[in-house]
Amino acid sequence: MTEPEIDYAAVFQAFPGAVALLTPQLVYADANEEFLRIRGSAREQVVGHYLPDDVPDPSAPTAAALRNIQTSLRRVAETGEPAMALERYDVEEFARPEVWDERYLSLINVPVFGSDGRVALLLHRVEDVTELIRAREVALSLQEAMLPAPRPVGRHGTAVRYRPAVGALEVGGDWYDLVDLGGDRIAVAVGDVVGHGLSAAGVMGQLRSALSAASRVVGGPAGALEVLELYARSIAGAENTTVAKAFIDWDTHTITYSSAGHPPPALLQMDGTVDFLDRATDPPLGARPEHAPRLQASEPFTEGAVLVLYTDGLIERRREDIDTGLARLAGSLARHQAADLETQADALLADLLPPGGATDDTALVIVRL
Repeated sequence: MTEPEIDYAAVFQAFPGAVALLTPQLVYADANEEFLRIRGSAREQVVGHYLPDDVPDPSAPTAAALRNIQTSLRRVAETGEPAMALERYDVEEFARPEVWDERYLSLINVPVFGSDGRVALLLHRVEDVTELIRAREVALSLQEAMLPAPRPVGRHGTAVRYRPAVGALEVGGDWYDLVDLGGDRIAVAVGDVVGHGLSAAGVMGQLRSALSAASRVVGGPAGALEVLELYARSIAGAENTTVAKAFIDWDTHTITYSSAGHPPPALLQMDGTVDFLDRATDPPLGARPEHAPRLQASEPFTEGAVLVLYTDGLIERRREDIDTGLARLAGSLARHQAADLETQADALLADLLPPGGATDDTALVIVRL
């Protein structure tokens, strides 16, 4: 079969995003129709134009963003490495002079190499993501409002943390929950809804509330997850949610736990060793074709030990085996064993999240046993 000839110039022009090509000296070599449209310029006003000339007034509201774009392109030209960035800039509203509207651009700068292996062109893609950013802010506010505020649960110390992904345009569906079961017992849970944005935050709120209620009326974590799974089957977007649930009883010094496809809770013993509670793991919610009983296991504990539940953003990294992340967690827990819970929670985030922030949301609960 003869391969069809591809008119790459036509593809470039038809590309639905705004794309321009620049030389390593930051001179526009080409621009597609969408780029010209959002810029509001004719082709002859752009091609052959020197990019730094776009900043005629250093005090202009867009000057800082334009300088950052130039810096990013120069770095790509020098290093041959692609770069991504989110830039904020202000635009004066047409109908209301001196009223400025906050806008956001997603920028992707990619090197195009010549036959000699050197950077010949810079591909510069621009996308207005203002509405996505605003939706993320709303979703994050909604998510924070639905997560329980840090407060004492029972008479034992706890610390909780939630960190949204850095650089992601949409917030995820991670959550945590603590329930006082009466007597000297509490229930603790963490979960992760598949998906992002307002819909994931809404599903998260429904599942967290349902599991919290189920924990108060069933005899153990497996039963609570069975109730939650039945409920989740009626909610669009709840399928494949992962949850770890644990009941802690200080009268019997026992942790009873169950997991729906979630990373295992970590138990920091008094001697500094860490055990991962992984003997009761079933598939995520809704992943099985028919409803079935869930596994449950128990683990004794010594008073003074520490139980940690978390979502995968704390330990998982791309192109890395999960055991590596679990080993990092165990090492950090052992190093900070003597710290108070609040210090320990901050130390875990500092040790385990990447320096620039995680690419996935992270929820964390620590309980002093």
